[in-house]
Amino acid sequence: MSRFIAPSMLSCDFGKLSREVDMVNRSQADYIHLDIMDGVFVPNISFGFPVVSAIARESKKPLDAHLMIIEPDRYIENFSRMGISCLSIHYEASLHLHRSLQKIKSYGMKAGIALNPHTPASSLNDIIQEADFILVMSVNPGFGGQNFIENSYRKISRIKEIINNQNPGCMIEVDGGVTRENAPLLYDAGADILVAGNSVFGSEDPLKAIKQIKGV
Repeated sequence: MSRFIAPSMLSCDFGKLSREVDMVNRSQADYIHLDIMDGVFVPNISFGFPVVSAIARESKKPLDAHLMIIEPDRYIENFSRMGISCLSIHYEASLHLHRSLQKIKSYGMKAGIALNPHTPASSLNDIIQEADFILVMSVNPGFGGQNFIENSYRKISRIKEIINNQNPGCMIEVDGGVTRENAPLLYDAGADILVAGNSVFGSEDPLKAIKQIKGV
């Protein structure tokens, strides 16, 4: 069973961005997670291309970008140019999801489908074969520090069943309310990659927090 962790830079101290990226570089993290919000698809704005470029220049970890934006196709090429390795777009924001996922792959990135908490696992039945990973939102997207939605365990298990039947190589990423306490339960439910923001950057010892969430 895979156990990967992707610290979310949304929770870092942007006044000390270089230091925060260096900490993740030195940690046992597997990815750096970037939350891109447009203030339209979600009620918040995070950061854009200049910050992504600054992180990309210093990162020694693969970059995992989660687009919480409308019309994501307009920016796929831009994210590829900045060195993004994994790019996820929302099921709820994509009018032509097959085409969008194929476009992401055409630029050499891994293509992910992000699902809001209210979107059922069954929505993936006709699209799962096009995805390299599924990003399960275990909070409503748009803000950090929210409480974990308990039904997420069952949803992850259902998605795992679909994956096993249709696309065994597909991975499950979970974002929202991840802590060292619920991390083992999420892995047991079928998660491969855990996104952790406040539980890492809000910790007195972020390096230790990453190690604990990863379970190593």
